[in-house]
Amino acid sequence: YHVRHCAEWLIRLGDGTAESHARAQAAVDGLWAFTGELFEVDAGEAGLIADGTVPDPDSLRAAWSATVSAVLAEATLKLPQAGWMQKGGRDGRHSEHLGPLLTELQYLQRTFPGASW
Repeated sequence: YHVRHCAEWLIRLGDGTAESHARAQAAVDGLWAFTGELFEVDAGEAGLIADGTVPDPDSLRAAWSATVSAVLAEATLKLPQAGWMQKGGRDGRHSEHLGPLLTELQYLQRTFPGASW
């Protein structure tokens, strides 16, 4: 569902007006460097992969690439060039942008500690 929903919106925006196309391409270009972390494995996950509990993310890369390439082509958007990829999120290294997001997400629990729902 989520893949289909996102793909349909990206196709509408990419193949829409000149403005929506430019903004969609800028978004894809700006976020592309974060896609490499989809396939990163940390020490905890390596053990789960070794015992067969979860699949190796690298085994999903070809299917992911094919799906993304097909959606971008239908959206008339260009696949960004391979290059530098963001790393470190799984090790707890995040940009300064995460702090305000976490603050907002934790607002209710911090305002009403011990609340249950």
